[in-house]
Amino acid sequence: MTAPTEVGTEVDLGPGDLLVLRALGLGDLLTGIPALRGLRRRFPGHRLVLAAPPAVGGFLRRYGVVDEVLVTRDLDPLRARGSGHLAVDLHGNGPASRDLLAATGPADLLGFATDGYDGPPWHRHEHEVARWCRLVAAWGADAGPEDLRLRPRGPVPDGPVVVHPGAAFPARRWPLERWREVVTHLVRDGHDVVVTGTADEAALGADLARAGARDRCGTSTLDELADLVGSARLVLSGDTGTAHLATAFATPSVLLFGPTPPAWWGPAVDADRHTVLWHGDPAARDYVGDPHGTRVDPTLARITVAEVVDAVAHLPAGGRLAPAP
Repeated sequence: MTAPTEVGTEVDLGPGDLLVLRALGLGDLLTGIPALRGLRRRFPGHRLVLAAPPAVGGFLRRYGVVDEVLVTRDLDPLRARGSGHLAVDLHGNGPASRDLLAATGPADLLGFATDGYDGPPWHRHEHEVARWCRLVAAWGADAGPEDLRLRPRGPVPDGPVVVHPGAAFPARRWPLERWREVVTHLVRDGHDVVVTGTADEAALGADLARAGARDRCGTSTLDELADLVGSARLVLSGDTGTAHLATAFATPSVLLFGPTPPAWWGPAVDADRHTVLWHGDPAARDYVGDPHGTRVDPTLARITVAEVVDAVAHLPAGGRLAPAP
């Protein structure tokens, strides 16, 4: 196998290369790890080049999931030269992402069926991990949820409780006043609570710091956030990339879902370590809200402080999160 190289903005491709497009965010990239590992097993002699944003792509390269990163974002043109390589579209189900890969001159191109391209059918009601594992299975790749982990499952660390209250869109942000009550409860029980988030979420961190938490919003790199999550005894989060980091490191978590159901994006491995709270109705014709909405989704808003506190107190793995000594 080719040794890992640095992240770059251009790459030369040839018959021994496998180019994969998934130019999305942290949670998306982490759910794509099983498909990437399946492709690596299927094509062991190929250099696996991931077209992705630099921070997340570089993170996966450092963990050995991919060999090289071609820096790109969303549907920007791919700066790749050469021909004869293999290409896989893990980005989406439309012709736009397929066209980007086709423009690089691959000998073969795999993606879901869409205008002008053949492939397996796209299923809307499917877990994100299972979706991409099913796609690469069309090329004979064997992949599954066990491939999600970035380290072997081991004992739960005796570290801090990580609280991640933010999200990219208001629809996925549980009300701040409820997070404040949860943090107050944890601090009162003697736990070391660390709040994480982006620089844009500094106000959330400052508010919860007044309840006794340590504020790390906007101060951590992705590697530092991963180290923190990996050393935590518990992660509390909405449906965000931090929740997927908890899955990757087998760190116990309590996750608040809405508007997107956990059947699509929830933890797909280590069910004994992850408690998911969700009040959607799977029997409804369309039980998915707008994940880009400007107001908190009603499904998410139905989750109460008491439910979160009770879930924390009765963790499946290791039992009760007892008050700290």
